[in-house]
Amino acid sequence: MLHKADIICLLKEAAFDPDAYWVTSGAAMVLYGIRDAARDIDLGCTTPMADQLERSGCPAETLPDGSRKIVFSRRIELFENWIEDKVLFVEGFPVVSIEGIIKMKEKLGREKDLEDIRLIKEHLAKC
Repeated sequence: MLHKADIICLLKEAAFDPDAYWVTSGAAMVLYGIRDAARDIDLGCTTPMADQLERSGCPAETLPDGSRKIVFSRRIELFENWIEDKVLFVEGFPVVSIEGIIKMKEKLGREKDLEDIRLIKEHLAKC
């Protein structure tokens, strides 16, 4: 499991252009302080960044909607143009807004995503 310090360290090591990617899903929830840890780091990225990563040899898979999933490392996967709402900076990194995370997880609709939405709403009620 990756805790906040682990996520920050891996993002610093990757040294991606902050204008070309954004943290999503569980890792974003960790950076916001909603969850303690995430299994991996899911990022959204621009098409030019996806092109660059694929050219550099990162494995890429075309998804049913025509976008790509790119495996950067064992812990980091990027999803081309996967975003809802807006990007904010948290801990110095571009992160999808909490509202965007909820929208993304609603679209996925898996049981674990519905549980994450419950956690987010519980967190927001405390703020």
